[in-house]
Amino acid sequence: MLDILVGGFYGDEGKGKIASYLGLKGGYSLVVRTGSINAGHTVKYNEKTWKIRILPSAFVNPQVKLALGPGALTSVEQLEKELNDTRSSDRFIMDPHVGIITQKEIEEEREDEYLMKVIGSTGQGVGMSEAKRILRKLKLAKEFRELEKYIADVPETILSSIENEEKVLAEGTQGTYLSLFHGEYPFVTSRNTTSGGVLSEVGVGPKYVKDIIVIFKSFVTRVGEGYLENELPKEKAEELGLIERGTVTGRIRRTAPFNLSLAKKAIRINSATQVAITKLDALFNDAKGVKEYSKLPKEARKWIENLEEELKTPVTIIGTGEDALDTIDLRKEKVGD
Repeated sequence: MLDILVGGFYGDEGKGKIASYLGLKGGYSLVVRTGSINAGHTVKYNEKTWKIRILPSAFVNPQVKLALGPGALTSVEQLEKELNDTRSSDRFIMDPHVGIITQKEIEEEREDEYLMKVIGSTGQGVGMSEAKRILRKLKLAKEFRELEKYIADVPETILSSIENEEKVLAEGTQGTYLSLFHGEYPFVTSRNTTSGGVLSEVGVGPKYVKDIIVIFKSFVTRVGEGYLENELPKEKAEELGLIERGTVTGRIRRTAPFNLSLAKKAIRINSATQVAITKLDALFNDAKGVKEYSKLPKEARKWIENLEEELKTPVTIIGTGEDALDTIDLRKEKVGD
């Protein structure tokens, strides 16, 4: 069956960490990435750090096959860099309909004052490329000879894996409230980032879905413009140790406390069956590196249990540090996985 991983806030929830953990411990044979190069995932494992923008974060497991779904966008240069950095080109495929960003789209986007200064675009050419795709002017992967060796029918590969009773993970991008349709327009990204959008981009229907895991960080961050409820002054965020920088842009992320009302809505929009929480150690320092739920500080356990009760959805994965394996896994106890 197919599981889906999506961000529950404005991106930056730690999808790379959870996806890399699931790649190692989830039993998946195939992981498919959606989205584009305007969203970065930081992956830490075995004292190594990778900053990934388009490959599935499950690359850390050399037994997992990696794919880009037909709705994804990448540049040839970024893709080749990541394949080299992760040494995963021999187990990677991409759909012929993956859109290809060239320097032309990047330059056109960076020259657009509205996108860059009002919206706060990352300037990676993604929005311009999506616009060209809609106008049927964008070049696709099948048109690039250097990509020919990777080309395969990704939806068919997913379905074949499912029919062979293999587990497949679809790794989403950014977060629910950056969705073109469900976020605070126009301060959104150029695609639908919810679970429905992920299905559309990988090319598989909903009847194959088993679980939808929505990821929330223990606090909310946002890069770029747009409303952020209860936003903390930079000085307060620094005092609390909650300052972060974007993986792609390096911009300081704006910070706010965990937003329960947004989390509840994200659960409903995405039809979540499970919740993953990251950076619990940012709220509770003594939780850092803990791998067993019973060994968490009492206050941290209470926070998780209260959240689970409010969301009416089991919290099955808890991140307690930066490494992929700094994780508490409650899936077996709570949902039988």
